[in-house]
Amino acid sequence: MKQAPKYDGGIKITINRNTLDALKILGLTDYEIQAYTATISIISGTATEISFASNVPRSKIYEVLKSLSKKGFVEIIRGKPLKFNVIPPHEVFQKSRNNIKEQLDEAEKELNRIYEEQIPNVPAPIWLVHGPDKNMKKELEIISRAKNSLFIISGFMFKDEAQKFKESLNKASKRGVHARAVVAPLCNVDDDKIDVIKELGQLNIEMKIFQLPHIKLIVRDEKEMLITFCKLKDEKIISQTAIGIWNQYSEFVETISGVYNFIWTTELFNKLSVNQQ
Repeated sequence: MKQAPKYDGGIKITINRNTLDALKILGLTDYEIQAYTATISIISGTATEISFASNVPRSKIYEVLKSLSKKGFVEIIRGKPLKFNVIPPHEVFQKSRNNIKEQLDEAEKELNRIYEEQIPNVPAPIWLVHGPDKNMKKELEIISRAKNSLFIISGFMFKDEAQKFKESLNKASKRGVHARAVVAPLCNVDDDKIDVIKELGQLNIEMKIFQLPHIKLIVRDEKEMLITFCKLKDEKIISQTAIGIWNQYSEFVETISGVYNFIWTTELFNKLSVNQQ
């Protein structure tokens, strides 16, 4: 790892480049990084001592230390002269980590709200989603947006998908989303035979088992849907050929929802299915 020397005078400090980048992410300037890391090395000191240890000019050091105090990196001890005690890094980083997470969560919530409000206003709200990874991400994204209902048909699952799929559905169930799923018991994907029922384990949703065609369908709140297809070779699904059709045409989604409700309640289907709670 490349090392970045910071100081020419006082106590010699060498800071890892990644550490410097992390402190900049936390909002510190170059002078503040120099002063904070120097204060770590002496634990407590006067402005003069910290200026000497950090190579921050005397004309700037009080301004820098006051800024570090406001940001929670040092504590000012009143007296003549003033002393500055370093706040332990684990306290600084834990508090900053929590603040950053709160800010990210709030930003994500606001931007997702704008995103969801604007998607239906796009002139042609239908997109193609290519590849297994992008289709899996889109499935989880749709499930995470569900507020009332989820209709699912899963004639196959990609490798390593079941656990994330299960976690996402259980979270939706805890939010009060009414979820119903029809899944195939087994599927052959690439060179793997996937026991879907075993992989999914116990789900707190209504689930029926049926050997379905090799398609996947997720309908959210009767407003949004994703249907995914893959090419077959010798009855094996070729995951890299996955193509999803993501659609928010309300009329089409409502029609598919009606078909799903009909399939779910048909008597023949129930005779061929096993309910799992």
